[in-house]
Amino acid sequence: MKETKIILPAMGEGIFEATITQWLVNVGDTFEEDDSLVEIATDKVDSEVPAPINGIISKILVQNGEIAKIGQVIAIIEASENSNKNTESKEEKNQQKPELTTPLKLLQEPPIPNEIQHPSVPFRLENGIFLSPLVRSIAHKENVDINALNSISGSGLNGRIIKDDIVNYLNSKGLTSADHAISESTTSDTFEIIEMNRMRKLIAENMVRSKQTAPHVTTFHEVDVTSIVKWREKNKNIYMEKHNEKITFTPIFIQALAQAIEKYPLINVSVDGTSILKKNNINIGMATALPDGNLIVPIIRNANKLTTHQLATNVNDLAYRARNKKLLPNEIQGGTFTITNVGSFGNLSGTPIINQPEAAILAVGTIKKRPAVIETPDGDLIGIRHQMVLALSYDHRVIDGSLGGMFIKQVADNLEAFNGGKWLQ
Repeated sequence: MKETKIILPAMGEGIFEATITQWLVNVGDTFEEDDSLVEIATDKVDSEVPAPINGIISKILVQNGEIAKIGQVIAIIEASENSNKNTESKEEKNQQKPELTTPLKLLQEPPIPNEIQHPSVPFRLENGIFLSPLVRSIAHKENVDINALNSISGSGLNGRIIKDDIVNYLNSKGLTSADHAISESTTSDTFEIIEMNRMRKLIAENMVRSKQTAPHVTTFHEVDVTSIVKWREKNKNIYMEKHNEKITFTPIFIQALAQAIEKYPLINVSVDGTSILKKNNINIGMATALPDGNLIVPIIRNANKLTTHQLATNVNDLAYRARNKKLLPNEIQGGTFTITNVGSFGNLSGTPIINQPEAAILAVGTIKKRPAVIETPDGDLIGIRHQMVLALSYDHRVIDGSLGGMFIKQVADNLEAFNGGKWLQ
């Protein structure tokens, strides 16, 4: 049988290693192409490594709890007799580009931005034992210093400190902020305690960090989207028949947003100390609610260069794969501006928190029919219009009220000017 090496793939900028959290197969087990073989964890994302072919596990080279470097061989598999005939050519390609050998399947966790580091927690203890990214993250969060880490007796392979070891240490010292990190929900007579999962903890940390970093200002603007609503109602069945997918309002919102960013590029920035970094690409993050109540933000790259139909295809694809845990790590990195649809939950508006290190975020509210004044050459009339509230939160360190106000008005103007055009072609 032909042997194939399973290589730890690249997982995005700033990630150099990962912890093998759990092998999902044992030596001798058979599997099919795209079956998940192993779960891995980093400080930024937890992922699964799927099988590149049908086969059998021959050797596991990196055990549960151990650390592997990007590009390192973590297992050997043997192709089964019913493997695809193109296995050899695929393997040759993969040897040229090891990071493509086993594309990752994203689980639930959003990335922690690159600037969050753990400088006080080394990768290796004085006795030479490595610390996993998870252990380093817990130690950093709970202020466990190097002397304390050296005193912990590890129960992992070759004395390595695993998650249970550091949690037990925190329990023994009466440090309670992490001692229930893996406990089940508990109840009392008057309330229920539900511990945050890892993804919720990361979201919470990112939201607090954003508020502490950037002075938030939120500007609101009401927009008449009657033409968009009527156009969608007229064309949604045509679009479904032609493209076999639904048409939502989101791609139209993103197109209007991208066009406004082109006119006001200083909204598409981030802050580095006293420097303003103006981004050349317009990469729109699309906040997406997950079935478990958490949130993830897949990225539509170069949104300003896409047609509305291309945007619709991207929106539908990313939203589907986000909800089914099939996003790749690079699909949630590199955003320059985020849009969130609070209207999908029936909310009139909201004050969104900036997705660091970006400088602004736009929330779109629910679309409601309201009486409105309509100006005509023959005088003003009262009519029923479809209205929506836009809410722009921005970093007041680098975006003043004038820029924020002009920008949100431009988004509104773009939406009100929408006429469909050659959208369906």
